[in-house]
Amino acid sequence: MKYLIFTKRMNVHFVNYFIYICTHKTIYMKSKTFNIWNILKFIIALFMIYAGIQHFMKPAFFIPFVPEFLPLKTSIVYASGVAEIIVGTLLLIKKYAKIGANGILVLLFLFLPIHIWDVFAEAPAIGSQKAALIRLPIQFLLIFIVWKIKNSFSQNKPTF
Repeated sequence: MKYLIFTKRMNVHFVNYFIYICTHKTIYMKSKTFNIWNILKFIIALFMIYAGIQHFMKPAFFIPFVPEFLPLKTSIVYASGVAEIIVGTLLLIKKYAKIGANGILVLLFLFLPIHIWDVFAEAPAIGSQKAALIRLPIQFLLIFIVWKIKNSFSQNKPTF
């Protein structure tokens, strides 16, 4: 009889412990776990590297995004391509990932006025007014994603 009571208590404790672990994220797991921010980090890094390479392969595509008042438009396109390749690569290297995330944030904030300007321009730089209206929220979404990725490095634990 005592054994049966002891077994029931152990089962209750085990179930309670299991529920506790499942509801408190992955704090107790020492191994690497599935983390959406790691996947997004990889996607953003590849996107930045790809976009940077495109600055060299198709500079004419990016020249309309450079504001009229700036000189040396092609040089600016090439410089931003180099910057995108560097920060994308840094994001993939664990030791420098936080620097890469900060660099991407800087670039996204630098490009934000261009996207805002494009929304209010009579003739958007590339595409239609509708395309400019789509690009602006995407820019804010990218800023949010990279901000969360950057914060996930700061806390040594999964963000979500």
